[in-house]
Amino acid sequence: MLVPLVAVLLAALAGCGTPAPEKERPLVLATFTVIADIARNVAGEHLDVESITKVGAEIHGYEPTPGDLRRAAGADLIIDNGLGLEAWFEQFLQDVDAPRVTVSDGVEPIDIAADAYAGRPNPHAWMSPLNVEIYVDNLVAAFSELDPQHAADYAANGEAYAGELRTVHDELVADLHTLPADARALVTCEGAFSYLTRDTGLTEIYIWPVNAEQQATPQQIAGVIDAVEADDIPAVFCESTVSDRPMQQVVEATGAAYGGVLYVDSLSEADGPVPTYLDLLRYNARTITAALTGSDG
Repeated sequence: MLVPLVAVLLAALAGCGTPAPEKERPLVLATFTVIADIARNVAGEHLDVESITKVGAEIHGYEPTPGDLRRAAGADLIIDNGLGLEAWFEQFLQDVDAPRVTVSDGVEPIDIAADAYAGRPNPHAWMSPLNVEIYVDNLVAAFSELDPQHAADYAANGEAYAGELRTVHDELVADLHTLPADARALVTCEGAFSYLTRDTGLTEIYIWPVNAEQQATPQQIAGVIDAVEADDIPAVFCESTVSDRPMQQVVEATGAAYGGVLYVDSLSEADGPVPTYLDLLRYNARTITAALTGSDG
């Protein structure tokens, strides 16, 4: 009897020394990299947050892959920006049972003023860190409902991140306030900066209001050329996810400098200039200020 008893005891002791496998963390899918980064700051260590789209992807006209659908089928929560940004999203959700949260709910939208999109909300509300405080509140509520056990942590993470957002907002206002009165115009390919220009007192000029399949029209380019020449605007910009060829036509016609690439719809890779949302805001402010003042940044 001793041998079987010893065997049982040894097996029990061995079992005590082997930790039980940890339960996988709930999976949260965000529609694009910027929203995923914001969500990770709220989620902390309790949730796995991934982006459906990869770095550099154009979010407006994205076409989901079968792999995206498989990931969504296993997700515990899906988060989108809303305000008409993800034109593909409603169809994407048709065969997905995961709950959804739209992080822009509660944001006061700025309507697009021109072209075929006139009257629709400008979807780029995250370009204002003040708006992203609302995003954070929505994420805290959604994560707390998904995982009530860690609700206090989500609230604390959200409060800490909101403090960082307010700091960055103050930095943006201070940095862009240094622009002289005759250089307080932001000329870009897409009209993605309405919320930023509202916060910082700049004038927004763009070639097209929202990224779409069609290229910029000659009329759109001519209108920006006229505006740059009329106000003698020293520099113009374009976004990382679209071709800058139309804006280079503006540069050639006006003599304005090409001020560089701005980031809106996507972060960069981890070793790039904007690996996080807060980096994106700071990088854009430095790039805009340096180009419009003629400094080295």
